[in-house]
Amino acid sequence: MTNNTGNASTNESYLEQASDLASRAIGTVTGTNTSTQTDEHKHEAKRDDGSWDQTIGSAKESVGNLIGNQTLRRTGAEQNAAGKEQEAKSQLQNWGEGIENRAQGAIGSIGAAVTGNRSEEDKYRDLHDEGKAHQLSAEADMIKKNAA
Repeated sequence: MTNNTGNASTNESYLEQASDLASRAIGTVTGTNTSTQTDEHKHEAKRDDGSWDQTIGSAKESVGNLIGNQTLRRTGAEQNAAGKEQEAKSQLQNWGEGIENRAQGAIGSIGAAVTGNRSEEDKYRDLHDEGKAHQLSAEADMIKKNAA
């Protein structure tokens, strides 16, 4: 028997993420940046939590198999799967934020160059470069996970 409750909450989570990305995209166009440094650290923590859940879940699953405890094996497998999902979501979100920052940086840099504002141009160029680094880092993590 399948658990539809888990699917509903997963779908709601995806909708929340899509809504958040749309809000940030609008903020990028209007010039109001809603992402904060705290949000970035929160995403990194979720990513680390996902890795932790995978490690602990895998260990529980192995111990459960070793001692013949099906409940421990099953809860370990569930924790491992939840950790993989959490890490994948975080990677995707980091990738999207990287693309967003690259676009905002490129557009802002052009606008600042047109007006002759060198400090703003440098600020937007830094934002672009930071976004590129986040995007490439997330892409490398996704490729590494898919290769494993």
